[in-house]
Amino acid sequence: MSTRSALRDRLELLLARVVFFGLAWVPRSVVRGLASILARLAYWATPVWRRVGRRNLEIAFPELVPAQREAILRGSYQNLGRVILALARTRRLNPANIGDWIEYDGLDHFLEAEKLGCGTIFLTAHLGNWELSSTAHALYGHPMDVVVRRLDNPVLDRFVRERRALHGNGVIEKTNSAGKILRALRANRSVGILADQNTAGDDGLFVDFFGTPASATKGVALLAAHSGAAVIPGFAFWLQDEQRYSLKFYPALEMASTGDRAADLVENTQRCQAAIEAAIREHPDQWLWIHRRWKRRPEGEPPIY
Repeated sequence: MSTRSALRDRLELLLARVVFFGLAWVPRSVVRGLASILARLAYWATPVWRRVGRRNLEIAFPELVPAQREAILRGSYQNLGRVILALARTRRLNPANIGDWIEYDGLDHFLEAEKLGCGTIFLTAHLGNWELSSTAHALYGHPMDVVVRRLDNPVLDRFVRERRALHGNGVIEKTNSAGKILRALRANRSVGILADQNTAGDDGLFVDFFGTPASATKGVALLAAHSGAAVIPGFAFWLQDEQRYSLKFYPALEMASTGDRAADLVENTQRCQAAIEAAIREHPDQWLWIHRRWKRRPEGEPPIY
């Protein structure tokens, strides 16, 4: 049973409105500095998250020294600040100025998949700017549906959901979402699925992730098998030198189809996770390391956290 109160929900919404208003209307010449300060404050205010991030980095990069892993963790917080900044300024984005924020890399992979007429599954993660990527794709003329988990705070959830849908994107609640996703794919729409987090219950399969078994969603592989949709890894990476993002689409994943449905499901789930891992390795300081990715363990294994 939830212990949340209406007062707490309203206070969190008020804080979000204040932060978003400030980030939305401060001139761009200073706003990134404010987002950076916000990230630093979050780093020092969340000791539990820092411990989780350090443990995750020990698992993923045992070859690095602690100072190197700490630099990645601090970068992860800075990346989170940029995500919040982009979400705060969503109302000010439009087709005329979106190019100042982000450019395509590999758009042809999406256009080729769209011609097949079976829909496209964007395999993505809490890597780079996952909020800006879908907004930008819509502003460039390709509205899509995004699958999200409802926030625990219902009033804050409505506040964030409105921004996600502002430029023509649809929002699909993760719970009982399969039917809606399949209908969207049959209409040759694109659907973005964040597939990088710990998965509980029957939806999870243990596959390798950074050399350690991790419970991963099998939903992407199942949806692709049922619909024939192309699975395209896609992420919005921050380019420090250019001070803007690259919305990078990779070639569609080759999905196994041997006739052994159980074996294909495991193999294709592994291929999805391998694609996400490879992208994280490209930009390790842009992944959300503070999530308990290896929380669920195979039977008989001790807890990691």
